[in-house]
Amino acid sequence: MNARSDRTPAPAAAPRNELIADAALTLLAERGMRGLTHRAVDEQAGLPQGSTSNVARTRAALLEAAVRRLAEREAAVLTARERPAAGRAEAARAKTGAGAEDSGTEDSRAAVAEAEGSGAAVAEALSLALHRYLSRHRELLLARYELALEATRRPELRAVYDRAGRAFREPMAAMLAAAGSADPERHAMSMVAWCDGILFSCIAGQFHAAAPTRAALRTSCAELLDGMLRG
Repeated sequence: MNARSDRTPAPAAAPRNELIADAALTLLAERGMRGLTHRAVDEQAGLPQGSTSNVARTRAALLEAAVRRLAEREAAVLTARERPAAGRAEAARAKTGAGAEDSGTEDSRAAVAEAEGSGAAVAEALSLALHRYLSRHRELLLARYELALEATRRPELRAVYDRAGRAFREPMAAMLAAAGSADPERHAMSMVAWCDGILFSCIAGQFHAAAPTRAALRTSCAELLDGMLRG
């Protein structure tokens, strides 16, 4: 028998390009744009000198790789728990008093169905996502702000940054249309701007010392949506 045949396979290592892009995001969050160099990325990723240059030869290529990786990691933050269906289910559990073990009851399913396509479901989903960012993903937000500012000076980076952003704006418009928005594109712009403002204020602005609770985020989001949808 092969000496390794009875061993549990070791987890596959992350691809080198992901290691490099993740290291770049960490450096952007910790040191800012000036701290992002090929040599620093090699050191942060624990790779031999020259590894980053082999993957992203120029600074522009390294920045573009960071933007693409940022979009991937932010999409991972918005897992099923942050989608409207999950928000409706959680609201249903709160409404029926159901716990995790009996969340599939008839009452719970009825409450979920009742909330389908509602502003409350959108508020629940967005507040979940915002709270997760503020409580667990501060590094991603700081890296995003660094890249957003750099994109204002680099047209080629702006194109990559904007393309990544569409992956979030378009689902927002679809959610608002399902909730009854009369102008989902315009309302999506307002909601994205509000979400961005909340995140910036609570990470780097005046409210950085005390992030809002998820309940507070849900209430504020619901109030904004109520005005949009009633209008």
